[in-house]
Amino acid sequence: MDSTTLEREPVLAREEERPAIKRIEDLYERQSGWTVKFAGPAGEETIVLPETVARAFRQVVHALAKGEAVSIVPVHKELTTQQAADLLNVSRQYLVRLLDGGEIPFHKVGTHRRVTFGDVMAYKQRRDRKRRKNLADLTRMSQDMGLYQ
Repeated sequence: MDSTTLEREPVLAREEERPAIKRIEDLYERQSGWTVKFAGPAGEETIVLPETVARAFRQVVHALAKGEAVSIVPVHKELTTQQAADLLNVSRQYLVRLLDGGEIPFHKVGTHRRVTFGDVMAYKQRRDRKRRKNLADLTRMSQDMGLYQ
């Protein structure tokens, strides 16, 4: 498999693989501190995956266990406005308003706007942090008013 195929081809677990994937996910959830090892074909060489790779592995396992397809996307990869809107679960028109409002950096290729995956995810993280803070503030206010117990 060449690197082009690795970058672009989504992976979906076959039905017969899902029980094993779910078991791996269950083990992760029950106990922290797991070490992920990568073994050669005959088991002659074993490498402990670095924590960064192990975290990515855990995210992949979680998605596959839920029956979702997984694709690794480089942070610098350029997306169309429709692809970015799909990632954020918003309409393309709303995304264009975000771009025009300066919320997400973009550049144009001809007349088409392009955004990087990294910039879209950075916006998503900011948006999610703001939502969590607003929800916590609302919860605190309702508790102070005796409406939430």
